[in-house]
Amino acid sequence: MLRVAVIGSGPSGVYAAQALAQQSLVPDVRVHVLDRLPCPFGLVRYGVAPDHEKIKSLQNNLRAVLEDERIDFVGNVEVGSPGLGPERLLELYHAVVYCVGAAKDRRLGVPGEDLPGSCSATDFVSWYSAHPDAASNGFALGARSAVVIGVGNVAVDVARILARGADELRPTDVPQAALGALALSRVRDVHMVGRRGPAQAKFTTKELRELGALPSAEALVELADLSLDPAFADPASTAAAALPAVSRRNLEVVRGWSRQPPQGKERRIHLRFFLRPTELLEREGRVAGVRFERTAPDGEGGVRGTGAYEDVEAQLVLRAVGYRGTPLAGLPFDARRGTVPHAGGRVLRDGVPSPGEYVAGWIKRGPTGVIGTNRPCAKETVASLLEDAATLALRPVAADPLAALRESGRRPVTWPGWLAIESAEAALGTTLGRRSVKIPDWEGLLAASRAG
Repeated sequence: MLRVAVIGSGPSGVYAAQALAQQSLVPDVRVHVLDRLPCPFGLVRYGVAPDHEKIKSLQNNLRAVLEDERIDFVGNVEVGSPGLGPERLLELYHAVVYCVGAAKDRRLGVPGEDLPGSCSATDFVSWYSAHPDAASNGFALGARSAVVIGVGNVAVDVARILARGADELRPTDVPQAALGALALSRVRDVHMVGRRGPAQAKFTTKELRELGALPSAEALVELADLSLDPAFADPASTAAAALPAVSRRNLEVVRGWSRQPPQGKERRIHLRFFLRPTELLEREGRVAGVRFERTAPDGEGGVRGTGAYEDVEAQLVLRAVGYRGTPLAGLPFDARRGTVPHAGGRVLRDGVPSPGEYVAGWIKRGPTGVIGTNRPCAKETVASLLEDAATLALRPVAADPLAALRESGRRPVTWPGWLAIESAEAALGTTLGRRSVKIPDWEGLLAASRAG
């Protein structure tokens, strides 16, 4: 039997486990999918916005993989904690595939970034997604105006959640405390700001269009911002024709919004472009706004500063400028790229493949692509592992890794424990007159898992 540990139960980890279970080159493979959290599915559970039901339904596909008899989910096990580093894992398993993602957000690097009221979009997403590590500080929702810095899908998500009424989110699994805070929110203006133009924005058209279809909010675009983009100014130009199809569609959407008169809805989402943050402004010890420098296309795909500045009032600032991988104790790490060095998924130590150690997902390639991008990435890594399998299987490992984990004082949450958490969340929703509602804290999750 070839025993494999997959570290992380998000899409990349589950796809790696699936590739191992479905292959036919090695006849007897047993996979343990280890996760620090007692719940599986990674960012599909804790990163997809609660109002994106179709994407969240991907959990059903991931569930089918984790219910395979050759695969075991092992939650509440923190790899990298004392006594469970890479060296110990190779004593328990023939091979280890690290699918630990890129959980750290990128910073702006401007003065005032650490003022109260300035937060990462990652933390905000964790809060409304009921991640057990999330802070419960309400995120300054007493603010009148919020600025979201970034123009990717995460920025679109947080802008949309800020602009939605609580009644629109009540049918979702958003935790009760977050729902209550959003119900009391005074935010009426949300500014989503990018340093380049709409043609270079990273959001997808489907997510962008959702901003213009909210019942209680309208999307507003300043024509002066858009006119700086050559492709916007002339849709028939060579510059427009050279754009990817998604960028052309995005331009069509914002062009349409720029022509619409204001509708007078309760909340407003302002899409701003060609503005680069230079400073977060302070008043009475809290963030009070953002100072932006106007940028302009530099003719080479980037932007240059113009020396003109604009201040945007905001009592809440959320940065959504990307993710970055973090080192895992005992694994090599490329600090510049934020990834683990690898060749075809094989971990490289001093430039040489390390027997039995592999990576997949964002920690392998960086935070790029969509959920589906993780499937071919995982398959490439698993193909490398299977090429090495005959040699890996010769090394003696623990007869029962799960028993060894328990003997070390850990209390793994296995699949029945996760099913018990699901049942507890369904019961919580019933008591609140809602659908299933997420349990937002470690104590509640572990208590529910033990009931199973």
